[in-house]
Amino acid sequence: QVQLRESGGGLVQPGGSLRLSCAASGLTFRLYVMGWFRQAPGKEREFVGAISWRGVNTYYSDSVKGRFTISRENAKNTVYLQMNSLKPEDTAVYYCAADYKGVLSIDEDEYDYWGQGTQVTVSS
Repeated sequence: QVQLRESGGGLVQPGGSLRLSCAASGLTFRLYVMGWFRQAPGKEREFVGAISWRGVNTYYSDSVKGRFTISRENAKNTVYLQMNSLKPEDTAVYYCAADYKGVLSIDEDEYDYWGQGTQVTVSS
């Protein structure tokens, strides 16, 4: 059974940082592109960024480029989302997702497995 479990969410002040983790089990992690998405209240889920199988390539949405960084440790079956210079508009539930032998897709339909999400709230 495949499981993706996000952690690290919470409340942070504007300008602050958080690091989210997503621990995967039940799959051959190194064969999956890993993506991060988010969904703010009243909005559709949107792409945040993705990382290739070996972690060599990443791709980010324009809204987070330069502030967020995705990395992965295949030996630990874990992907990370480092979020810096957080803004109130970054408030959302953040999800990790896995795409088997995929490309760095922004399309959530390309992803095979999803975590349950972790809440990030940016507020003073």
